[in-house]
Formats: sequence, structure tokens, C-alpha cells
Amino acid sequence: MGVDYYKILGVDKSAEDDDLRKAYRKFAMRWHPDKNPNNKNEAEAKFKQISEAYEVLSDPQKRAAYDQYGEEGLKGQVPPPGAGDTTFFSGSDVGAASFRFRSVDDNFTEFFGFPSPFCGGAMGGSWFPGGMGG
Repeated sequence: MGVDYYKILGVDKSAEDDDLRKAYRKFAMRWHPDKNPNNKNEAEAKFKQISEAYEVLSDPQKRAAYDQYGEEGLKGQVPPPGAGDTTFFSGSDVGAASFRFRSVDDNFTEFFGFPSPFCGGAMGGSWFPGGMGG
């Protein structure tokens, strides 16, 4: 069984676009590697998961494939009819959709308008009054 994108974002399967955006914003800001310099490796891993979950669930095609086949279906593997959870083979063999994932930095920048919580941008400039200085 693959990753549960709904659990990663803390939403249920009936979540709408607004719910997904709010959840992504909350977790992306919390786990952005620039905001976690003392725990960068864990933050990077969680940030990638959050970005991937949002990318899949916010795209109707990817979400439909994920809901039907799970993470394996998105990444080119789906279970053949009647095989249960035990055997998987290439999605190209069964005509399943295989999607390319974007960079987590691209997702963050598109959503927030800037690449890091520590730089200025569309959200009102620097996170610190008067900037970071230097």
C-alpha cells in the first residue's frame, strides 16, 4: 500500500479545493526547510511529501487516478483486475495514466508567489519587520 495523501494533508476524501489549499498552506509553511534549519533533513522529507500530496489531490486527473489505483497507479503501476494487493505491473501494460511530478520548489512558488518563507514576495514582503538585514 502506498502513501496516504489525504492523511499527509490532514483532510478526508471529500475535501474540496479550498480545504486542500488551506491544508497545504498550513503544512508547507510549517515544514519548509528554510523554517527548520536545525532539522533540515526531516523538514525536507516532510515538505516533499506535503507538496506531492497537494499536487496530486489538487489536480482532478491525478486525484481520480490516485483514488482508483493509489500511489502505485500514479507512478506507473496498477494492480491487474482480480489480483488484489499482491501483484503489480507497469501501468503502460494496462493503459493506466502515469504522471510526472513537479519540483516541490515549483509547487511552493506557484502557490505562495515566492520560493522561500524568508524572501519577499506576493505575500507582503519579508517575514520579518524591516527585513532580515543584509
